[in-house]
Amino acid sequence: MNFEVFSIGTSGMMPLPGRFLTSALVRRNGELFLFDCGEGTQVSLRMLNLKWKHIDSIFISHMHADHITGLPGLLMLSSQVERDKPLYIYGPERLAQYIESSRKILDMYINYEIRVIPVESGTIYENDEFTINCFPLKHTKLCYGYSIVEKSRPGIFSVERAKELEIPMGPLWGKLQKGEDITLSDGRVIHPSDVLGERRSGRKFSYVTDTMYFPEIADYVYGSDILFCEAMFTSDLASDAIEKKHMTASQAATVARDANVSTLCLQHYSPRYSDKELKLLFKEASEIFPNTILTRDRMSFDIPLKE
Repeated sequence: MNFEVFSIGTSGMMPLPGRFLTSALVRRNGELFLFDCGEGTQVSLRMLNLKWKHIDSIFISHMHADHITGLPGLLMLSSQVERDKPLYIYGPERLAQYIESSRKILDMYINYEIRVIPVESGTIYENDEFTINCFPLKHTKLCYGYSIVEKSRPGIFSVERAKELEIPMGPLWGKLQKGEDITLSDGRVIHPSDVLGERRSGRKFSYVTDTMYFPEIADYVYGSDILFCEAMFTSDLASDAIEKKHMTASQAATVARDANVSTLCLQHYSPRYSDKELKLLFKEASEIFPNTILTRDRMSFDIPLKE
């Protein structure tokens, strides 16, 4: 079961040549989840050959233009292809007003259902396989971060143990792997724990942008396999970061270290840094958290299953 993360854009405030506005997309088992949708998002999606008609849900962090102005174009384009299921858009309460006013003012033709869901901190979506959590950040506007968290999977099935217990190969093995008790022809009841190892933990992706540093971020993103986190400034501009409620690269790394994440992917770079100067952000972060990636537009990352 695949779990891929794509960097759609990495720029903060304004798009630059080769650096679109911050956005990320997760593709998990055929489902697509888009995080933020600034100007140029659909261009990066096309360059990656990611079909916007397959996007199931969009998650907006906050109501600043560099994170939402790509929405009208994406919504209109989705009407040019066949779509037979609703598009769910999660975000701050004012998001519904923005989408509705855009539809009216632009006289947008929409031939599918759009469901806008205001978010609050906590679990905002859950099914049998994973949850999507939302948590508060500290910016100049109401802002949220998000995590996709898979539920744990059954442990590895022991063929040797099953044979020792004289369980016939076939459907009964399948039931045990699904967590169901079975009864053998001789009356013995076999529990999944008799043939399965310890449960295997699921995978986790977290998305954090447009926030000042505060220690509790690490609690929200704890144990993430991949953390996409803003790194707007270098530490010499820490006062600017505080004033504008953003983070430095070293603060992003501190979050990653304290949250025991596997990989930190920096994003949301200030346009003051040229492509060559971005290495300053990487150097600063990697000194605190070595497994740091200086994320570039259209990079992709795979999160393998845990055995």
